[in-house]
Amino acid sequence: MKYVCDVCGWTYDEELGYEENGIAPGTKFDELPEDFQCPLCMVGKEMFSEVTE
Repeated sequence: MKYVCDVCGWTYDEELGYEENGIAPGTKFDELPEDFQCPLCMVGKEMFSEVTE
């Protein structure tokens, strides 16, 4: 599953994780820390939407 930042468009891909920030591949969006922020625009998880393909 992928989630996109509603503000800047950065995408979090659960399959890839975000290893630059210590988030392992396979980490579900719901399992991200509550204080997770978009690495580009610094908004919180509540500003992300699930990508439906």
